[in-house]
Amino acid sequence: DRVGVSEPTVARFCAALGCRGFREFKIKLAQDIAGGMPFLHQDLSAGLGLEADGGGPGTVPGAVLAGKLFDRTIATLMQVRNNLPAEAVDRAADVLAAARRIEFYGSGNSGTVAEDIQRKFFRLGMPTVAYTDSHVYFASALTLAKGDAVVAVSSTGRTRDILDAVRNARKAGADVVALTRSGSPLAEMATVSLVADIADDFDIHSPMTVRIAHLVLGDILSIAVALRMGDTLQERLKRHDRAVDAHVSENRLPAGDS
Repeated sequence: DRVGVSEPTVARFCAALGCRGFREFKIKLAQDIAGGMPFLHQDLSAGLGLEADGGGPGTVPGAVLAGKLFDRTIATLMQVRNNLPAEAVDRAADVLAAARRIEFYGSGNSGTVAEDIQRKFFRLGMPTVAYTDSHVYFASALTLAKGDAVVAVSSTGRTRDILDAVRNARKAGADVVALTRSGSPLAEMATVSLVADIADDFDIHSPMTVRIAHLVLGDILSIAVALRMGDTLQERLKRHDRAVDAHVSENRLPAGDS
C-alpha cells in the first residue's frame, strides 16, 4: 500500500532477490541489518539517539538499546535455526545418550556455556563434568575411552587448546560433539557438529549473540537426550524434585526471621 504496488509485484521482487517468498525476504533482511553495523556493536553507535533523548556523551536511550539488542539476538537465533540440520541434532543426541561419561570443554565465554550445558546434563543423572582450564581438559581428554563423549564449545573453532584436547579425545576413542562454526578445524575434527555461523564481534559492548545461540543448542541437546531416556528419567526427576522441595522446607526460616 505504501509504495503503490500489487502483491504479485512484491512477490516477484522477492523472487528476483533469490527468496522463496516474502517471509524469507523478511528474515534475510533482518539478518542483513543485524550483521551490517559498525564497531561497538553491530546494531549500535555511541551517539545513537542522543538528540531525541537529550543524553550526555556515550549514552544510548534505554528503549533504543533494548530494542536493537533484542532484535539482533532474535535475528541471530532465527539464522541458526534455519541452518541447523535435523540429522545433526539427532546424531549428536544419539552419541550423548549412549555415552558412559560426558565431559564439557570450553575457554572464556565458551567455558561459561560449557558449564551451563553440563549442569543440564547433570540433572539427567548422567556422569558429567565441565572443565574450563585448558591444562585440565587437555589432560582429562587423555583418560577417556571408547564409549565416552566430549562436548567442545568454541565460537571460532580455532582455539588451539580446545583443538589439542579434542585431538586427545578422538585418539582415545571418544566421540566429540562440537558447538562451533562450520568449516572450522574443530568442526572437521568432531564426530558431529552443531554450527552457529554468526558474524559476532568481541568488543566489551557486544552481547555475544553466539554465546546465546550456543546456550540454545545446549538446551536442544539436553532435551533431546532426556526424551531418549524416557520414563526412567521422569521417575528420577520426580524423586529429585521431591528431595529438593523437602530440603528447602526444612531449611526455610521461620516467619519474621531475616
